[in-house]
Amino acid sequence: MTWLWVILSVVSGTLGDVFSARGMSMRGEIVDFRLGGLARVLHYIVTHRLVMLGIGCNALSFGSFLAVLSLAPLSFAVPATALNFILKTLLAKWYLREDVSWHRWAGVALVAAGILMISF
Repeated sequence: MTWLWVILSVVSGTLGDVFSARGMSMRGEIVDFRLGGLARVLHYIVTHRLVMLGIGCNALSFGSFLAVLSLAPLSFAVPATALNFILKTLLAKWYLREDVSWHRWAGVALVAAGILMISF
């Protein structure tokens, strides 16, 4: 049951971050930090489907992570949910079309090795 919660946390958190990143990149850079500018950004956030979907997915991820913590020690939960770094990097490359350097791929490989080490 623990791994089911881990997978739900990882997948929903990954999708949440990817949807939020895509939605916010469509808006463009935030340059106006005055009250009116921040109000416009907040309006964009609450009216943009991808951003709101991302927030919902991240909320589900947080709830799932709490379920993992109720079943497993923190020393297992945090490394196990690091699977999201692998998925996020893959989706950043292929869905968001980001340029991912070999340094980042090496980091992903190290994360994967760490996850394998704690899963046994």
